[in-house]
Amino acid sequence: MELTIRPVETRRDLRRFIYFPEKVHKDHETWMPPLYVDEWTFFSPKKNKSFQYSDTVLYLAWRGREVVGRIMGIINHRYNEIHNEKDGRFIFMECFDDQEVAHALITAVEEWARERGMERMVGPLGFSDKDPQGFQIEGFQYQTVVAMVGNHPYMPRLIENEGYVKKVDLHDYLIKVPEVLPALYQKVYDRISGRQQSYEMLEFDTRKELKDYIVPAFRLVNEIYAPIYGFVPMTEKEMVELAKRYLPALDPHFVKVVVDKGEVIAFVVGIPDFSEGVKKARGHLLPFGFIHILRALKRSKHLVLLLGGIKPEYRNNGLDVMMGIKMLESASKHGIETIESHLILETNTSMIGEVLKVGGRLIKKFRIYQKQL
Repeated sequence: MELTIRPVETRRDLRRFIYFPEKVHKDHETWMPPLYVDEWTFFSPKKNKSFQYSDTVLYLAWRGREVVGRIMGIINHRYNEIHNEKDGRFIFMECFDDQEVAHALITAVEEWARERGMERMVGPLGFSDKDPQGFQIEGFQYQTVVAMVGNHPYMPRLIENEGYVKKVDLHDYLIKVPEVLPALYQKVYDRISGRQQSYEMLEFDTRKELKDYIVPAFRLVNEIYAPIYGFVPMTEKEMVELAKRYLPALDPHFVKVVVDKGEVIAFVVGIPDFSEGVKKARGHLLPFGFIHILRALKRSKHLVLLLGGIKPEYRNNGLDVMMGIKMLESASKHGIETIESHLILETNTSMIGEVLKVGGRLIKKFRIYQKQL
């Protein structure tokens, strides 16, 4: 049948776009469906403020009456202006192992971006690095976890056949939590904290205790993530909205904050892996999906690090070691056996070095591609 590419124009088309990956990943054992309530929020210009400073397009590939592919195009004007670039982006590209479909999808987005004056396409990359990014290129045997991509192994080949080459890779590491923390850890912590009298390590037992530190942590993110590829600064309004959105999902035991005279200067956030719960719920919270997810959170023995950082002028003072030791202590106390680092840019050698010091092992690689238009 003839292949056609059409933009998403109706709510029915948007539903097709959102749920299409279920077809592609029907027998994909390590794939985790998204939480669909979040998908509807993400693709809503009224609820997702990123649409206010971006041009976007959603395309579906059709063969007859059947959807056989999807892709989203983004032009993030805020990012392009800050970095003096003319980049278009593609994200949420899904199809079967079919070069014709892949070609039609990416060509449609390239033409759309070229018509708007863009000179290069990059991706997979969303509005910012807070969205899932890259195609996975290694480690397909491992379970997909929250905020990570879970594509089939053929996707990198399909995009490379369209002339795309590597821009940058992101690494994901696995760290084993020792059953009993070595006494050396406590000695290191005592030595570092003892010579830094003005620093205070904050740990939490309730979300109420944690609430006042979420927005200050996001402000610190704006400062320290500015040089990182793909990052877009958050507005105060976005910070407040993100805080409201994510606070209920956080386990306060896996949030560590360091303050200096009341100012947040470092933090790290982890969340128990709940992928098995999402898979059982098939991405739906209702009517009973939330029960599967809550059970998975409570039973999980795997922790995923989501976010963290240290204010530049406080680096190389051992704060990373302090937070790492406390996170390992909490993980051991609450039955966590392994920790996943989440995505680290291959160019971030200092963070990779810290992960390797505690026995981190590289398990997954993801690649962001580029092509001149």
